[in-house]
Amino acid sequence: MGETTVTTLEGREEAVPHPVADDTGVGFLHRLRAPRRPRLWFEILLIAVSYWTYSLIRNAVPEQKAEALRNADWIWKAEQHLGIAVEQSVNHAVNSVTWLIVGMNYYYATLHFVVTLGVLVWLYRGHPGRYAATRTVLFATTGVALVGYYLYPLAPPRLMNGGRFVDTVMVHQTWGSMASGDLKNMSNQYAAMPSMHIGWSLWCGLTIFALASVPWVRLLGLLYPTLTLVVIVATANHFWLDAVGGLLCLAFGYGVARAWYGSLPHAMPRVVHRPQPLVPTQA
Repeated sequence: MGETTVTTLEGREEAVPHPVADDTGVGFLHRLRAPRRPRLWFEILLIAVSYWTYSLIRNAVPEQKAEALRNADWIWKAEQHLGIAVEQSVNHAVNSVTWLIVGMNYYYATLHFVVTLGVLVWLYRGHPGRYAATRTVLFATTGVALVGYYLYPLAPPRLMNGGRFVDTVMVHQTWGSMASGDLKNMSNQYAAMPSMHIGWSLWCGLTIFALASVPWVRLLGLLYPTLTLVVIVATANHFWLDAVGGLLCLAFGYGVARAWYGSLPHAMPRVVHRPQPLVPTQA
């Protein structure tokens, strides 16, 4: 067993050892890493359980108000030192245009989820071979963000002591922000670093830019995280540096996917073909 018979030029038959594939160890890891067509029921369950777990852990992190406010003061002073502390000016300028700030409030509350889920569905239907790797980026990005929430509690600008920022949801009585109004007791108020609005929107934007075939759709992919950055600052929910934290989390997510799959998601095959059964050949 494990040998095959060949005929040499002299007509003699010799037994040549034939390696037997090992289905354990490396073979098992190879199968785990290989692109495969996602299963709808599993993906829906995975997303639901993962988001529930993420929300549970994020909101269970102690709301260390004093430390969060100290960190916010430090961030604000650091940005002033760097000459990028324009959040207050943006917040006040946009707040003076009612229709614009109300629109941004609803943007902040809804598109974060709607666009992300939309991109996941698009990947599932149009790029099944890249779906698992791209989803891994998103999950790893979100997972490492939880570490940031625990290690570095941070108050958003609208909750700073003496920051003179406008809480636009409270002022304009718009619906939807888990961090303001009647829903604020359901969410950790001091988990602003890193910004997952930026982490998720960048994930969406880069995925669309890398995989979409229509030029204007690719352009929209780049525009989405850019507009999200303006929105999180204008609504006083984040500092600029929170966005940097979100970017670093996304870089970590891509690193995890690259290490596991051996390739960046966009470079993987678009479609996973089922292996064809071997047909025995005639001798």
